[in-house]
Amino acid sequence: MNQKQWSSGLMSALMACTGGAILVVHSANHFGYSERQLLTWLFVCYTVAGLFNLLIAWRYRMPFAGAHSITSIAFLSTASVQLTLPQLAGSFVMSGIIVLLLGVTGIFNVLFKHIPRPVIDAMLAGIIAHFVIELVPAFQANPIVGLLAVIGFFVTPRLFKVLPAIVGVIVLGLIGLLITYSFPAAQKLSFQLPQLIAPEFTWQGLISIAIPISVLVLSNDIAVAMAALNKQDYQPPVNRIISLSGIASSLSGFMLGHSINVGGMMTTVCSSDDTGEKTLRYRAGMLSSFICILFGLFAWLFIPYITLLPDYFIAIIIGFSLLGIFLNSMGAAFSNPHYRYSVLVAFVISISGIAIFGISAALWALVLGTLASKLLGEHKLVQQREQ
Repeated sequence: MNQKQWSSGLMSALMACTGGAILVVHSANHFGYSERQLLTWLFVCYTVAGLFNLLIAWRYRMPFAGAHSITSIAFLSTASVQLTLPQLAGSFVMSGIIVLLLGVTGIFNVLFKHIPRPVIDAMLAGIIAHFVIELVPAFQANPIVGLLAVIGFFVTPRLFKVLPAIVGVIVLGLIGLLITYSFPAAQKLSFQLPQLIAPEFTWQGLISIAIPISVLVLSNDIAVAMAALNKQDYQPPVNRIISLSGIASSLSGFMLGHSINVGGMMTTVCSSDDTGEKTLRYRAGMLSSFICILFGLFAWLFIPYITLLPDYFIAIIIGFSLLGIFLNSMGAAFSNPHYRYSVLVAFVISISGIAIFGISAALWALVLGTLASKLLGEHKLVQQREQ
């Protein structure tokens, strides 16, 4: 491997192992997971998912890279649906089955033609808006840490192109914490074997968790990865990758894994021209996956220190890690002049976070946003223009 492949592989892995890992911890606290259940989730999200991406990158000699769906984690962190642990596991299994069916039948493209992409972007922007808004009270809680985090976010990519901005946020933010915050003693964890959960399948889990996650995985991870590979003149087996992701995701649900899939931005980084010779870029994807595998195996060493971080610092890291996705989603949703009211409907409902009849706001945003685009003729007008 050359320096370019090392650089892209490392940057790709850091995307998942920094803000993405903290989001997993945040979501685990949201659902009341025990320490063993949290470690099981991290093991699946990184070790098992990393192995999945490493194998398909090696098998197809393409720069596939990924772990779990960060946008799905963001959704789970705000989900107000009350489900038991077995019901959550069942929801994750059903999500994988949905992805599998779409891959096997090949109707992925047909189905998503009926859901306007700007509506999906508006729904995602509404989900992430909660975390971006939390940056304000986090800055108020510790202005020094907030200021240093901002500096790290904007300066790091300029000084070190090999590193994503979130690394600067974490490093400079931690320096601010060392100056202004007294850390309690860490309670070390020991290595624990992953825990198997017998899934329980419910209609509420299907509608409120499984369907939104499958939509986010397909639209914001797999579709983005395939677009990036096509842009670089690769010929990825789309339906096969979707099917394999569905199988892996459904099996991961038995260990509380919400998804296993190729990553959109992670694959984009590894497949870019900056990675070097096209035929060897798959090595960057394999390196990214290998780092994720190690992170999942040794998560029990890192988690005690993550749990010591104050809530406002966690909010800062999560907010900045999702800021790029938020800006891209807002731009894609509201820059399209043909979808005006439908994206507004989807965004407002999604940001409300309200669950009606036990159905999450994310799914309501998709349904009502799509319905608005049909009733107002917005989607039909766009299709006519494309023809």
